[in-house]
Amino acid sequence: MRCFRFLCALLLLPTLVGAATATAADFAPADPATGDQVIAEYFRQQTNQLSEDCFSNIQTLEDWTENREQYRRQLLSMLGLDPMPARTELQAAITGVVRREEAGFLVEKVHFQSSPRLYVTGNLYRPIDVSEPLPAVLYVCGHGRVVKDGVSYGNKVHYQHHGAWFARNGYVCLVIDTIQLGEIEGIHHGTYREKMWWWNNRGYTPAGVEAWNCIRALDWLQSRDDVDPERLGVTGRSGGGAYSWWLAAIDERVRVAVPVAGITNLHDHVVNGCVSGHCDCMYMVNSQRWDFPMVAALVAPRPLLISNTDRDPIFPLEGVVDVHAKVRRIYDLYDASEKLGLQITSGPHQDTQELRVHAFRWFNRHLRGDESLVESVATKYFEPEELKVFESLPKDELVTSIHESFVPKVSPQDLPASLRELTSVAPEWKRQLKEHTFAGWPTTTDDANLEVKKTIELADANVTFAEFTSQDPFRLPLIILRPKGSEDGAAPLCEGVDLHVLDQSGWEEIVGTPETNLDEWSKRLPSDRVQVLFAPRGVGPTRWSQDERDQTHIRRRFMLLGQTLAGMQIYDVMRAIQTLTKSENMMLMRTSGPLHVHGEGEAAVWALHSAVWTEGIDRLTLTDLPTTNRQGPDLLNVSRVAEMPMLVGLAMTNVDKLRVEGEYEKAWADIAKSQTVLQPIIRSEP
Repeated sequence: MRCFRFLCALLLLPTLVGAATATAADFAPADPATGDQVIAEYFRQQTNQLSEDCFSNIQTLEDWTENREQYRRQLLSMLGLDPMPARTELQAAITGVVRREEAGFLVEKVHFQSSPRLYVTGNLYRPIDVSEPLPAVLYVCGHGRVVKDGVSYGNKVHYQHHGAWFARNGYVCLVIDTIQLGEIEGIHHGTYREKMWWWNNRGYTPAGVEAWNCIRALDWLQSRDDVDPERLGVTGRSGGGAYSWWLAAIDERVRVAVPVAGITNLHDHVVNGCVSGHCDCMYMVNSQRWDFPMVAALVAPRPLLISNTDRDPIFPLEGVVDVHAKVRRIYDLYDASEKLGLQITSGPHQDTQELRVHAFRWFNRHLRGDESLVESVATKYFEPEELKVFESLPKDELVTSIHESFVPKVSPQDLPASLRELTSVAPEWKRQLKEHTFAGWPTTTDDANLEVKKTIELADANVTFAEFTSQDPFRLPLIILRPKGSEDGAAPLCEGVDLHVLDQSGWEEIVGTPETNLDEWSKRLPSDRVQVLFAPRGVGPTRWSQDERDQTHIRRRFMLLGQTLAGMQIYDVMRAIQTLTKSENMMLMRTSGPLHVHGEGEAAVWALHSAVWTEGIDRLTLTDLPTTNRQGPDLLNVSRVAEMPMLVGLAMTNVDKLRVEGEYEKAWADIAKSQTVLQPIIRSEP
């Protein structure tokens, strides 16, 4: 039952006394098309700001070099690689060799474990005759699935012609499978298709696993006698282009990089909607709020060729050119503009011969000092069965479940035992949450500009429909119910305010479906407290498209801006509290008493987090609060900082009274045995 159940019918059908009925539609439009326009404008504003901020603090080479290592650490964190996993034994094994004598090269079928039980399958191409260590190229694959009779042969088979060209031209080339389309088929589509929004909570992206597998692939290449460890390059297209960026940006052993069709700017992804064409492996968890030229700039001043076609719908030309122009600034600071190239050929999103020739020449020039023309073409030599690494897949593999363990998370057992101890660690927890979870909150606040839209009079209460600006362009609703006065009509001075934070189901239950005359229910109003109903962005009047695919990619856009929808809804709750508790607004409501905040389900999470950051809440009541972050809405990296019981404890340091209503004894009982701070909550005490 909702803690504000007595209001459920109260606002179902607001009426003027003796007049026609009034509903929430009289207060603000609920047309999803309007919501779509508002969210589109929000994304445009936010993207433009991040684009303007990119390199805004970099004027000299010293500016860049002083910050470069910090940027690299930030990228590692956004890939889930800080701390970096342990470099354990690779357990590399060659399961077979196939030869093409007429072409002068052979292929070793290899697997290694980048971390224990995290298997990577690959094919290593090299000349048959090797008399000295050779330059080596790591080829990382895009999305080219090869399956026959239900058996996956890995995307390394699809891209085999690249490895063959390098081997025929005097290189060692390792082509590795990705976790999504390898011989062992893992998952890239957690938020894209599988509704695994908890990946954001965990700070997990498959981009991090792919980057880690690439790092360990370099480790293995450097261990080989036929490889010159000082002459390593990386390339790949589409998804492989993205992984080329990750690796070249974080690992300076890469001396030459040619990412193909793997990057464009934030405007293309967020405003133009390219995000809908990309799975999760294409993105870091963008908690530092970067535009993508920042990733590319970390390669400077090493040789980098940005390569793309001119009609690629998921890496549009304008965005690619913009990335190149911004990165060129950093190369110019190094006086290394000749090491940055931009290659644009005619074509769609395809692996074209024109793209390959330029890539091959770039490697020849910068890994071998060879300026001769490229004459041979990239040719496929093998049937899929010839390149398969495993006869049978290892039963102990973690590839298909690596998202469950790759990024470490905190334990609820880390909650201090006492409130005193909790108070001492609270500032550090809040610092980490601000940096890794809520960095997307505005640093300056818009004028709330509270405006009364309509007031209706009931037999026992007055209802005011108001709205305010939380963050441009969002104008959000406040529905204020104040008890009427005595028989002489004097409005009473109420003892306090109850703020009810509504999710979509709460809005629909209380406001959105008129069924009962409000006059009939107005008598249930408490006689001594003001009641306020609030819906954050995306709820009620500001709700946008309910198409499932649209909803998915709207939520993914938030992540690309270093936010989540839930994180910004928390900000909206904070702004509502700040607006309500202004002295002039308290006088308007004729109350000076304490503020009680109520939330249920998803709204309980918003209310909980807002209480951590907002002063002035006397009492917090949370109904059906999810017992873990994973069960709740997505908030970037939150599970790397604090689990739900820890967040409840954190709110207790800022709120006088906290009550959790629901079945928590079983979920949190083991924690409460040692953490006495939770025991009153487990017992559901006020």
